[in-house]
Amino acid sequence: MVAITHADIVTAPKALLHDHLDGGLRPATIVELAAAVGHELPETDPARLGEWFVEAADSGSLERYLETFAHTVAVMQTEEGLHRVAKECALDLAADGVVYAEIRYAPEQHLERGLTLDQVVDAVHAGFEDGCAEAAARGTRIRIGTLLTAMRHAARSQEIAELAVRYRDTGVVGFDIAGAEAGFPPTRHLDAFEYLQRENFHFTIHAGEAFGLPSIWQAIQWCGADRLGHGVRIVDDITAGKLGRLASYVRDKRIPLELCPSSNVQTGAAPSIAEHPIGLLRDLRFRVTVNTDNRLMSGTSMSREMALLVEAFDWGWSELQWLTINAMKSAFIPYDERLAIINDVIKPAYAKLLA
Repeated sequence: MVAITHADIVTAPKALLHDHLDGGLRPATIVELAAAVGHELPETDPARLGEWFVEAADSGSLERYLETFAHTVAVMQTEEGLHRVAKECALDLAADGVVYAEIRYAPEQHLERGLTLDQVVDAVHAGFEDGCAEAAARGTRIRIGTLLTAMRHAARSQEIAELAVRYRDTGVVGFDIAGAEAGFPPTRHLDAFEYLQRENFHFTIHAGEAFGLPSIWQAIQWCGADRLGHGVRIVDDITAGKLGRLASYVRDKRIPLELCPSSNVQTGAAPSIAEHPIGLLRDLRFRVTVNTDNRLMSGTSMSREMALLVEAFDWGWSELQWLTINAMKSAFIPYDERLAIINDVIKPAYAKLLA
């Protein structure tokens, strides 16, 4: 089999379901925006700052990993800053061959300089719209939907859920909760999830990353999550290839796992890429998807994540196509629109690559 290179993978269409807006900024942009708002950074040289983020996130602790976001969130407190970050996100993903992405962010974290929740959402949407238009003009089309995130340690989940539903016809495709899992179970936000279900709205829940099977069980059976953000710890319910009750349910119901290999290694959820459960979960035919989580903190991209998996598991184009179609099937846009991207964009491109 001919070796697949990173450059080859960049040319392949990709679908991304788990990517944080405040975890994907360009280091040079952080430096410029920080200077404009008077925020002090640990480094002011863009190259060194980029290295600092990766090193700081490489602690093996989710809590320490999350501390790095103080610097990115600090420069995303104005409409101009939010617009620029969203626009550059769209351009960077499109340049990496991503044709569909769901980008998540927490509006409640961007109110420190007086913006309202609606102003935050409007600024981000305008940025994505401009970025997608510019990408299309460059010949790299991308579609972006947003997920509005509530912080699991806070008490605004109902408000953010209502905000997401209010914007459901103008770019918001789903809802999420994020933040440290331990001590903050998803059932704390049950009212918000029940509201979303009554509104026929989609949501994913960060679960099974730093905390184990109880987090996954609550997210699915108590809260009704459509997808699992990470979900990597489902492997704790698999012994010598035999699935426990919860793992069987997740696989049988085809509940998508938003796996983020490099991030999982950084936070200690997996010891290495080669030992990441994604290989086993793929072999057992779970609804596996591959994602970036935080491109800045992991120094990564969708193409890099796929290249690492190709190297670790000797995967080829058929596996990469399977992962991509899994993600597209699991997207929160309408079925016919998902199908159009699969049949008109993904399958024709992979047919050429497989040939």
